[in-house]
Amino acid sequence: MFLRRLLPDAFTLTLLAVVLIATLLPASGQVAVAFEWITNLAIALLFFLHGAKLSRVAILAGAGHWRLHLLVFTCTFVLFPVLGLLLKPLLAPLIGTELYLGMLYLCALPATVQSAIAFTSLARGNIPAAICSAAASSLLGIFVTPLLVALLMGVEGANGSTLDAIGKISLQLLLPFVLGQIAQRWIGGWVTKNKSWLKYVDQSSILLVVYTAFSAAVIGGLWQEVPLVTLLALVLACCVLLALALLLTHLLGKWLGFNLEDRITIVFCGSKKSLATGVPMAQVLFAGGSIGLLILPLMLFHQIQLMVCAVLAQRYARRPEQEAVDGQTAS
Repeated sequence: MFLRRLLPDAFTLTLLAVVLIATLLPASGQVAVAFEWITNLAIALLFFLHGAKLSRVAILAGAGHWRLHLLVFTCTFVLFPVLGLLLKPLLAPLIGTELYLGMLYLCALPATVQSAIAFTSLARGNIPAAICSAAASSLLGIFVTPLLVALLMGVEGANGSTLDAIGKISLQLLLPFVLGQIAQRWIGGWVTKNKSWLKYVDQSSILLVVYTAFSAAVIGGLWQEVPLVTLLALVLACCVLLALALLLTHLLGKWLGFNLEDRITIVFCGSKKSLATGVPMAQVLFAGGSIGLLILPLMLFHQIQLMVCAVLAQRYARRPEQEAVDGQTAS
């Protein structure tokens, strides 16, 4: 079971296959333009379905735990960027300027939704609070991430200003999400009933963005810029960043007096970064440029965080029931 948790899942293997296809058969010319249009439509559908399946009742159930949410948001949008900046003397010489910018972009992203909630549930943490924190982080990211990108990377979106970038992201990501929330009363039950196969819509949109991005990057000489030694160094950089995030979220939760269930939620919601949001957002924020190098750290970090958090969640889940009760009443 332990070794199986460390192996890449089917989606990760598919992701690697798409990168390989983009390397061997990159889209160019009118084909690339067509893929860009299809990708934008798929991203809109992705966020529409996110809105349609996100339960407002579940969000309201955990919304009152404001101290926990504040700490999660601080870890996601303050702690990570600070770590990215502090690690610059180590990372920039190790992986190069372009990939370091990708690490900064990773640090500016919101937390995951599905996997953060799933790991919190597996570890017997505070699930309603996890749902609220993860969902709110994803929505806040639409506004906060462009500001952080402009602050950390000096990038101000395709049209020349941070406000333009926020407006474009709101149109392409937030508007479909809001429409999905409005449509939830009619299609919410159908979406919940069919979520087992609707997840492929999420995955397909990410795969389309990755293929389009890596096609442009390969044509621009991506693999000449990222030799195997640099790729291994990038894996090490992602491991260091994740280890620091997990350690600090754990310690902050303990120092601030949260009970065990809440600390589990803080660890899994405050230490993770969203591939599902980060890849489409990069498509919007860095439109007109090559995003292959920028999303490569995110792709690696995504898989590493899944493997590490799966093992960590199993460890939490094996704790005795009485320990869970004691942890809940500790504060």
